[in-house]
Amino acid sequence: MDAWKWLYPGMGVKRWLLLMAVGVLLVSAGFTLIVDVDLLGAVERSIARGVGRLAGFFHPAAVPAVGILVMAAGVLLIVLGLRRMIRSLLDVVLPDNVDSLANLVYRRQHLRRGPKIVAIGGGTGLSTLLRGLKGITSNITAIVTVADDGGSSGRLREEMGVPPPGDVRNTLVALADTEPLMERLFQYRFQTGEGLKGHSFGNLFIAAMTEITGDFEQAVRESSKVLAVRGQVLPATVQSVSLAAEYDDGTRLVGESRLPQRGKRIRRVALEPPNVRPVAEAVRAIRDADVIILGPGSLYTSILPNLLVPGIAEAIRRAQAMRVYVCNVMTQPGETDGYQASDHVRAILEHAGPGIIDYVILNSGRVPHALAEKYRREGAYPVVNDMPALQALGVVPMTRSLMSHADVARHDPERLALAVRDLWEMHRAARGQASKVWMARLWPAWARRNGG
Repeated sequence: MDAWKWLYPGMGVKRWLLLMAVGVLLVSAGFTLIVDVDLLGAVERSIARGVGRLAGFFHPAAVPAVGILVMAAGVLLIVLGLRRMIRSLLDVVLPDNVDSLANLVYRRQHLRRGPKIVAIGGGTGLSTLLRGLKGITSNITAIVTVADDGGSSGRLREEMGVPPPGDVRNTLVALADTEPLMERLFQYRFQTGEGLKGHSFGNLFIAAMTEITGDFEQAVRESSKVLAVRGQVLPATVQSVSLAAEYDDGTRLVGESRLPQRGKRIRRVALEPPNVRPVAEAVRAIRDADVIILGPGSLYTSILPNLLVPGIAEAIRRAQAMRVYVCNVMTQPGETDGYQASDHVRAILEHAGPGIIDYVILNSGRVPHALAEKYRREGAYPVVNDMPALQALGVVPMTRSLMSHADVARHDPERLALAVRDLWEMHRAARGQASKVWMARLWPAWARRNGG
């Protein structure tokens, strides 16, 4: 039996088990001295007699006190033995986290009680959001677009017939609770090698896992285990889809990587084929969510492709969750040129229908002049927060300074996560107050009893 292996030499637990056993005997002996009741039998009685003879040197009235001291010594030995045994085991299982075990357990228990958050999108924006969110909750589901057809993902999609793994890979790494070396490995991109150049290791890993398991969704689950992902990552659909765009000038293009066209304004995007099936687990996660977040990320190529999968937008509309859109910091050349915040929201509502956005989180921080000038040369500008137009669309704007201090105009993960947390707490408090008002109107007696 495996249980006997604990007694093998070198296990580092036998001495502490023995120490705990001695502690149990002392507790029992001390209890016997106090109340004269046997708990363990002959061994306990012999210990009690020995202690009793020692106690005979004292006044009889002191015997109960001696018993209490013996019990205290036993408890001390039990605690010491248990603590050292746990530490001995953790030295093997978690050698780098033994000293911070209490912090580790507290953090994981705290995160487990966090809100259930569903984040929908793709690309760098979704990864940025997730890096911050995993610090406030472990109940995260990331729903990722699979319409990418460029770069390494596009090549694997064409050559192996697998859904594009690039956005999934970035999302897995963002949620990973693992060693930095493993993150670097998954993000490593080959610089040389015929057929390998341009591919990232993570993309090849997910593609290989898809062939091994025979299912892309299962491959993502298995990859999540390798990276110790905090939460879960799901594709919006596992069927092969392409993204098509219709422009204001009447022209049309197919292929996500081809859609951004300088000088052309996108009128509408659509999936081809349009009647794909959503991943069932993604729909369930939306239904059970406390918070649903769209963005940040490319409006037409990262966010909307998810909402165009049949069933996703409808699930968001029916959910009881707080629904949030995180607006981009900058416009995107060839995709959202000249867009204000309300234009982003309007595009989502026109494609997915009303009732899927309650709040909009906006950046109020100033983009440094040198950085703004760099982006201006590339055709990108800070998104204008046009509050009256947003409110006219039926959404509630929330402004925060969310700029990262890096050399890119991007959201700071921690600031964005704190904004989401504060908005959730405000929303929950308002919902609780609304429930009280509703109860007071329905049952006046309840209001009187609760001070309403």
